[in-house]
Amino acid sequence: MSAPPLTPLAAAVLHVGKPERILQIECGEGEGALFLSREFPSARVRGVDRDAAAIRGANSRVGLDPEGRIAFKQGSPVSTPFPDDHFDLLIAVDTWPAVREARRVVRPGGFLALVETRRERAPGGFGAWQLRWRLRRAGFEPIWEEPAGDGSFAVARLRGGGPVSGSL
Repeated sequence: MSAPPLTPLAAAVLHVGKPERILQIECGEGEGALFLSREFPSARVRGVDRDAAAIRGANSRVGLDPEGRIAFKQGSPVSTPFPDDHFDLLIAVDTWPAVREARRVVRPGGFLALVETRRERAPGGFGAWQLRWRLRRAGFEPIWEEPAGDGSFAVARLRGGGPVSGSL
């Protein structure tokens, strides 16, 4: 029996402190973002996806949320509808972030988690090396990486900012 598909995401969030504002890019119908809202009950979680139908599906799954803790918007990893230095954590599940946009929306000292839910897509190969090089040049320092369940994850922290509660 294989591990649940969100096992690598659950493992990754053990290394990101206690974020108050979280963004998941290419969130699909919101399974990961909903998990994050349960994992961090005081955080505001946002999800973006290019697919309008996926965003409609994600919004239909939110249910009653009078505090507005979780919301989904149409957008792309290249251009998210959020201000600079806004998020403590940016999550990319089975996708790669646009490095420039990730650098723009993550606050100094914030985290980036790259999550792959399938082993055949686990980090490695030329493309992953190139992405990691670009992330380092943008100021993201790798802090943790390992296989988890049927996939893997890598966590990086954006240089700057002070210590983060509950981080490594």
